[in-house]
Amino acid sequence: MRVLVFLLCVSSFSFAQNIDFGGLVVDAKTNKPIPYVNISFLNTLTGTSTTEEGKFSLEIPNSYLAKEIHVSSLGYKDTVLLASNLYKTKQLKMEEATFELEEVVISKALGESQVLNPITSYSITSGFDSSSTPWVLALYFPNIGASKKYLETVTIFFRDKNEFKRDQAKFRLRFYSVNPITKKPEKDLVQKSIILEAVKSYDYTSIDLSSLKLKIPPEGIYIGLEWLFIPYNWYRKDEKDQLTNKQRIEDRFAPTFGGMYTKNQNFKVMIYGMGEWREFKVKSKDNTQNFIPAISVKVAKG
Repeated sequence: MRVLVFLLCVSSFSFAQNIDFGGLVVDAKTNKPIPYVNISFLNTLTGTSTTEEGKFSLEIPNSYLAKEIHVSSLGYKDTVLLASNLYKTKQLKMEEATFELEEVVISKALGESQVLNPITSYSITSGFDSSSTPWVLALYFPNIGASKKYLETVTIFFRDKNEFKRDQAKFRLRFYSVNPITKKPEKDLVQKSIILEAVKSYDYTSIDLSSLKLKIPPEGIYIGLEWLFIPYNWYRKDEKDQLTNKQRIEDRFAPTFGGMYTKNQNFKVMIYGMGEWREFKVKSKDNTQNFIPAISVKVAKG
């Protein structure tokens, strides 16, 4: 079977009159560096992420200094500013986002468990790659009957890429509430930055979240997979351009998240990039199944 890889973005631009666009992102109160901040040039397919030391570096055309950039990080307010301003100061201070915590009853015992979207390695038919700018890939899980459920375990499946030589790749796991009107992801339900690793030659990774006592809202929940555009995840792909039939070299960022087709119409896929959420919809050839990221969750009834 021919394996198809869905690229969330592919772009290239002339390297004439390029400049080095770099700097540091810090906490506005503590001045401590903020790791894994995603930085995107609006209305383009260009972006990067800060390293563990809060630093970022990207080569861009000089003309991009006139554009706005969108800066986002878990636990901080989204920021939009002119690229030229950040280019001059070389530093951006981000303010913490305010959020409310629901009361958690620790002594309450959880009941029977249930697996939503059970997956085997044979279910994986393709994958989701990322290039050019950071994205968040989110899968919607409905709360059927709006009963009280708690998230216990999340399992994410991957596909190996021969071009990626490192044994592990890092990504961030996120959880979102659902906007009752637009049905898009709305607010982060967990403010803790959960960084996971995809390990080469392993089909999946699982994380036990029972200690968080994360209650699934009545409207359901989005599970988000966030790419990090850091040197640790970088690799180069040499492939033939489908339009020009010429060889091209492209920067890519691991991991490649597994993808699968499902007949369950309750699942919905959204992609966040360049400051907004967009629906992602790919159907099978017979138009009966939707292509979704291979994410399985185990929930317990409250």
